[in-house]
Amino acid sequence: MSRKVQQRFDVLVVGGGPAGVVAAVRAAEAGVHVGIVDCNANLGGQIWRGEAKHEWTRAAGWISRLRTAGATILCALTVFHQPETGILLAETNDSVHVLSYTKLVLATGARERFLPFPGWTLPNVTGVGGLQALVKSGLPIRGKRVVIAGTGPLLLAVAAYLREHGAEIPIICEQASWSSLARFGVTLFGQPAKIAQGLRLTGQLARVKFAPNSWPVAVHGKAAVEAVMISRQGRTETIPCDYLACGFHLVPNIELPLLLGCEIQRGCVQVDDFQRTTVREVLCAGEPTGIGGIELSLAEGQIAGLVASGQMTAAKELFGQRNRARHFARTLDRAFRLRSELRRLPSPDTIVCRCEDIRYSRLSQHTSWRSAKLHTRCGMGPCQGRVCGPASEFLFKWNPDSVRPPIFPVRVESLVALSSEPELECSEVSGGHK
Repeated sequence: MSRKVQQRFDVLVVGGGPAGVVAAVRAAEAGVHVGIVDCNANLGGQIWRGEAKHEWTRAAGWISRLRTAGATILCALTVFHQPETGILLAETNDSVHVLSYTKLVLATGARERFLPFPGWTLPNVTGVGGLQALVKSGLPIRGKRVVIAGTGPLLLAVAAYLREHGAEIPIICEQASWSSLARFGVTLFGQPAKIAQGLRLTGQLARVKFAPNSWPVAVHGKAAVEAVMISRQGRTETIPCDYLACGFHLVPNIELPLLLGCEIQRGCVQVDDFQRTTVREVLCAGEPTGIGGIELSLAEGQIAGLVASGQMTAAKELFGQRNRARHFARTLDRAFRLRSELRRLPSPDTIVCRCEDIRYSRLSQHTSWRSAKLHTRCGMGPCQGRVCGPASEFLFKWNPDSVRPPIFPVRVESLVALSSEPELECSEVSGGHK
């Protein structure tokens, strides 16, 4: 039987990426009792994955401050339900945690958007960030041919990282046009840090072919990907490869905010100037409020942590930093907006919902996410619509906004434990480090 652990916090932060870490730091340094929860084994999220090991990095600095401030760090813990206001339920491999809070900061991050096209379900077709995470975790990539495709600066950053680790990058396919990229480049004048970053990536990717107006059309292979057909400047060509890494923007993780009743507009959590949601005592920061990159996440996270701990004046001092980051995020979104041609990528036989094996032809018969879900079970598999939902939103202009607990698949033992309270070993934790 699972152990039951009860923990109480003045401020509880859900999400251990940059926004969550800095929110927890600013709140804990004010002397309140702070807990930070993340489903990964270590803090940092995708952006800071592995960086905390190096003392000179910004990630290591913030995480060191978090530990010094006395926050309770709860890693490998997955939040899956809110049974009542002020309480979240989470599980580990052998325990169920009942987390009580006075203030809650949601910093649940984002995930990659996948767009279906023929062959996209073959092994070794991955997300751009997903492949980078696999390599960081030990996947051997040296000597492998990797085609990078999708949109946004992340393509270049990941290509540079993979090349540094020995991968061969035959081409980077960017769906945005040359004119969009040129306009975006002009907006970087006056931002020396961004220009320096761009020049550094250009140097790292010297002699790598960069192709705007290009995107994958189909993947060929038997046991795994062997080649990818791309559309380039209106013409198709086939490129042999061992991996195809695609990234068509990021999608905010809003399942927990939705479950808590936070207002959502255009796929993002709505917050006021102080990062407060429409639900009392709940704040939100980082990618769930709108995809904006690390600088915006750091600004919003600090504001949320300061507000949650009652430091309103200090929070206001960061408004200018946040506004500058938001302006850059809007510019980025305009430059790399997905083009309508990508809606024509799937063939009638292309799988859209991988969990339930639902093909494009079946989904195209419906006029809403709800109708498709009721009649085909699309979005009702283990990923609970996290992959097919954003894809359907783009392909059909649907609004997949329904969510039910548990928001992640959990062990039956955890659900049984919650209904068997008298039989549980119950431990109460009030602070400390994990």
